[in-house]
Amino acid sequence: VVARQRAEMDRLRDLAAASAVVERAKGAVMALTGCSAQAAAETLAQRAEAAGRTVLEESWVTLGDSGAFGPPHTGPTAGDPPPAAGKPGGTPGRASVATCPDASEPAAADGASASLARLARDLVHVGTPQDLARCLLEHLAPDAGADAVMLYARLPAGGLDLIGHAGIDKTLAAQWHRVPPLNGMAPLDVLRDRRPRWLEDIERDRERYLLIGDPPERWRSRAWLPVATGDAADVCLGVLRRDGGPFPPATREHLKAVALLCAGRLRTFGTRPEPAAGGTADAVQRVLDALPVAAMLLTPLRTSSGAVHDYRIDAATEQAADVVGRGGGELIGRRLTECLPAAESAALCRGCLHTLLTGKPYEGPPFAHQKVVGGVAELSTYSVRVAALDGGLVLTWIRHDSSDRQEQRLADLQRLGNLGWATWNLSTHVATWSSQVFAIFGRNPARGPVRLTDLPGLALPDEAPALDRAVRALIGEGRPLDLPFRTRTPAGVRHLRFVAEAVTGIDGTPVEVLGFVQDLTARRRAELALVESERAMLTQHDVLRAERTLAARLQDALLPLPRRPLEPAGLRVEVAYLPAQSGVNVGGDWFSAIELPDGDALFVVGDVAGHGVDAVATMAQLRFTAKGMVITGSSLTGALARLNTLLLHSRGSHGTASMVMARYQPAGRRLLWAQAGHPPPLLLRGGRARYLDRPSGILLGATASPVFREAECRLRPGDRIILYTDGLVERPPESIDRGLERLAEAAVAHHVEESGSLGTLLAA
Repeated sequence: VVARQRAEMDRLRDLAAASAVVERAKGAVMALTGCSAQAAAETLAQRAEAAGRTVLEESWVTLGDSGAFGPPHTGPTAGDPPPAAGKPGGTPGRASVATCPDASEPAAADGASASLARLARDLVHVGTPQDLARCLLEHLAPDAGADAVMLYARLPAGGLDLIGHAGIDKTLAAQWHRVPPLNGMAPLDVLRDRRPRWLEDIERDRERYLLIGDPPERWRSRAWLPVATGDAADVCLGVLRRDGGPFPPATREHLKAVALLCAGRLRTFGTRPEPAAGGTADAVQRVLDALPVAAMLLTPLRTSSGAVHDYRIDAATEQAADVVGRGGGELIGRRLTECLPAAESAALCRGCLHTLLTGKPYEGPPFAHQKVVGGVAELSTYSVRVAALDGGLVLTWIRHDSSDRQEQRLADLQRLGNLGWATWNLSTHVATWSSQVFAIFGRNPARGPVRLTDLPGLALPDEAPALDRAVRALIGEGRPLDLPFRTRTPAGVRHLRFVAEAVTGIDGTPVEVLGFVQDLTARRRAELALVESERAMLTQHDVLRAERTLAARLQDALLPLPRRPLEPAGLRVEVAYLPAQSGVNVGGDWFSAIELPDGDALFVVGDVAGHGVDAVATMAQLRFTAKGMVITGSSLTGALARLNTLLLHSRGSHGTASMVMARYQPAGRRLLWAQAGHPPPLLLRGGRARYLDRPSGILLGATASPVFREAECRLRPGDRIILYTDGLVERPPESIDRGLERLAEAAVAHHVEESGSLGTLLAA
């Protein structure tokens, strides 16, 4: 159990340390770009995905780059072999973490990526450059064959200072601890031009450089890489190997990526400032050490233009660790954005800047902070305050006790519920209102609260008597009160709810009244709007029902459906009608099947756009007019042209309509037909189905100059012709061609001779 708990604590510490790195990187992005915390997190995630890194790796890279978005050098470096043609050398504009220079090494690239991810996680536990060197050797020994690691920092005078090493003895470290600015030193050349040096042939390299080692042959190959901590390279990473020979391309890319990750860690080591001028920081630190508070002294850091881009911590109390997570001594010299979560540092930096510019103290809103005390997570509430001090700032965290938190929760409850509490002392006649009650009544707090007996005077005149009776019953009999009423405020009439009860004394007489007032205006308006909407819906429903009933009666009267087959000109005609929606059988579809005076038969199927009374009226007009025109001698195309003119010039016309007209001449079994934007008839013959070729024709009512043509079909005994409307074959979003295919297949499958077969076919 203890082992599991220790493992879980280690896991939580690792997670917290990694989260702190990510939060500092988010803060750096926010400080440089002015974006929000969410946008900074998304930026880090996008950059990590584009470069093939984890978010933690990208955070280290961002912390090491002062521009945060300025791409570090990734082009060819001195000693690098030229990239193979057609093979990638990394992500454009950024150093690639898992670059695979050869297509035959995907596994190696994957391994390098995993190794970098492990290194990024281990860097969060590194506290000094010496620890960093040990960590790098532990990772680079299996990955790059490293036998020693050295970290050199540039001195102000131009020399080198050995700030970390691993794999070399103390004697050698002491000998090469300080290196003067000599010519022929590979680390110095690397820092001057920010390009790696790959020393892979010791005999040739000793002619160009002064090699570190006693003897130098102890390491037969070396790599020196710049670690860019900002706009300049001030640290050089050395990787020394006992084996000679060149560094493989994959290893070179891996070492470049390692140097890129280390930049963020090294930059945090190098942020400790020189002592503050005049000893102000020391004096403030002595004062802070004597105070039992969490506080910091901040010095603004300015750009060359004078703009403040961050704040340096020059003094801090140990109690600041409760909020920041580090001891007071560890905070000194660090930047504010590195020590606080991104969301908190962004708001705090704005408050600090306001105090610097105006000199007025800033107090931030309360925020929750969780810490672990004795293995138990404890949630505390803090607020931060900033005050100006001799060109700097004093930042203090105030921890709220339980009563403060309770008061804040009560204020939040009143604000969110739009209600406020009130008390009336019936003995002293002293009334107390919360601030929310004044806001609800629109009353200036300077005027004070209203006495309970005067409260009905705030209600509208028609509701004041009921409220007055309820208040008298409350005061005289102690009867609880729960009553809605309306009041007039500067913002208009409000709907309120007043709930109160009496507190009685020993003799049972009410001595105090406790209650609350709630603003229900928004809810009441919503209820009234809902009632009006329901009333309008019922009215509209009645209108639609009456209209549908009227249209149905009109349709039944104007277009009765035959109950048995018709037999004009020696043909058998069946009619079937299937509404597209259940219960809605009122539309513009119609048919005519009559025998003409000369013995021919006329068949018409049409479809008027829309439904309802207008569609039925247009349908009746077209149906009767079409029959009349053909009976009086008009041709099919002539009738369609006249119907088009009628539809265009009819007042209140329903718009457009499609139609197919067919005339059967029994003497020659000729079927003449024309169409106006209508699907073609379907011919069943000999167990096969085909659609007749459509002659020219356009929708009725679509144009003033349509062109209609006739087509002819010779029928045989046993043939069947199906005329239909498009509602039978349309099924959005399916193509109409698929609907026509489905109708033809169904017609062949249900080809029977008995009466009623058409309805069976269409239902199928």
